[in-house]
Amino acid sequence: MKKMKERIEAKKEARMEELREELRQEKETKKETEEMNNEENKINESPIEDNEAKEAKIEETENKEAETEASENEEKEEMVENGVHNYSAEESYVWPTDPKVRKKLEWFRDQKLGLMMHWGAYSQLGIVESWALSDADACWSRHCIDWEVTGEEFKKQYFDLNKTFNPIRFEPEKWADIAKAAGTKYLLFTTKHHDGFCMWDSKYSDYKVTAPDCPYHTNHYADICAHLFESFRKRDLGVIAYFSKADWHVDSYWSENYERGSYQHRGPSYDPKEYPEEWERFVTFTQNQIMELGSRYGQIDGMWFDAGWVCKENGQDIRLGEVIERVRKFQPGMLCADRTIGGPYENYVTPEQCVPEEPLMIPWESCITLGTSFSFVYEDTYKSPRDVICLLVDIVVKGGNLAINVGPQPNGCLPKGAVDCLLGMGKWLDVYGEAIYGTRVCAPYKKDGIGFTTKNGVVYAIETFASETQEVPSKVWIPYEGKVTKISDMADGRVLSFEVKDGGYLVDAGEWAEEKAPIGCVFCLENEEK
Repeated sequence: MKKMKERIEAKKEARMEELREELRQEKETKKETEEMNNEENKINESPIEDNEAKEAKIEETENKEAETEASENEEKEEMVENGVHNYSAEESYVWPTDPKVRKKLEWFRDQKLGLMMHWGAYSQLGIVESWALSDADACWSRHCIDWEVTGEEFKKQYFDLNKTFNPIRFEPEKWADIAKAAGTKYLLFTTKHHDGFCMWDSKYSDYKVTAPDCPYHTNHYADICAHLFESFRKRDLGVIAYFSKADWHVDSYWSENYERGSYQHRGPSYDPKEYPEEWERFVTFTQNQIMELGSRYGQIDGMWFDAGWVCKENGQDIRLGEVIERVRKFQPGMLCADRTIGGPYENYVTPEQCVPEEPLMIPWESCITLGTSFSFVYEDTYKSPRDVICLLVDIVVKGGNLAINVGPQPNGCLPKGAVDCLLGMGKWLDVYGEAIYGTRVCAPYKKDGIGFTTKNGVVYAIETFASETQEVPSKVWIPYEGKVTKISDMADGRVLSFEVKDGGYLVDAGEWAEEKAPIGCVFCLENEEK
């Protein structure tokens, strides 16, 4: 952003200098004419005053134009702030017209819970993934770099991490078993983050886990994506491939041979309008990698595209729709989440590290970290099963999915704190998953601490307890206005007595015998007269 503002200022100053020169020449011409016509009036103040006013007006206009240009560009850049993407507005959503995509979208909305994973060579450092490479993002992304190093030295160290990445304890089958036990229904995995390091055997890049300079390349599981995807599919879990549209390693996107020199922003390091051949080289590279993942790695249920600044509106058109339609010949109905862009190739929107306040009537998925970071952090702390289930319920009753993110360790293991939480989530979902999976929203959605979902004519009223010390009432008021003839406890099937009260139903749930409050309870509301 700083460089962009400097260019705007330089452009403005050059234009102002041209205008000043024109005014000086105009003044001199007028002065010579006046001296010839009338020696006594050789200095005429009026034209000078007019010119000064004109100059001031021009300067004011130039300033406004520069500010507007800077503001517009800043707004585009701020679709990603401190590494966190904004998300598209509900009104900009475009429903797919392809019936196969619509069918896959309904599948996606049934799943409710996915396991997201940010894993790459960067995991060795225990810092935020990729972002510290961007000089323009250094103010927030490099605070965790606690060793003595300059920006340029750090970038070299970072790009050399492929030479030490050796996750010899990686067991894809074990990861998939944990995901299944946790109650997650699909994998969302970083095939390539902004740094360009490929976690699959891409024939279009040498910066990859299977390259000879990566010590892991001789391992049986070296093509990490291939083995991980297959392990999840064997357990009837879906596969969605995360892919960054930016690539800070490939020289057709980031190169010091252009105006920016060694200073890097989110990219590219040149203006695609000024270097169309170079940009086309990057487009070809990117489309080839997308096609590679979509045609060589088995069934892919969706592709999730990060780096929202890479878009047509920013002059960075990779013609994503063009390649997605080619991929769909191999993957009929495959979903595409072109984050923050809107339009026909953002099949679902993706709030990041947040949950919308109100229900959304379009497909959506919140990606939220289980720890404090998307990538692995040493001595990280993790949410409890209670935290995540309360979060999941809040999302599901508003019509969304939760992609809960875990950052695997550099050695290939999943952090114990993360695994403990995942397995704890699974225990609750084993009992109450019927109120989560395959459901749709139901008014009043969430009211007075009760969330609502529905499926097959049954309404599920979900009561969650954010703290284990909360009081568990023996009588629960359920603010649902539809007709109900039977209410039962999902946990044990008990039919509960109730009465109509205050526009809802007061249910006799019985005394809670345990010392700690449960994570949540589910009441099944039915109308047997239908």
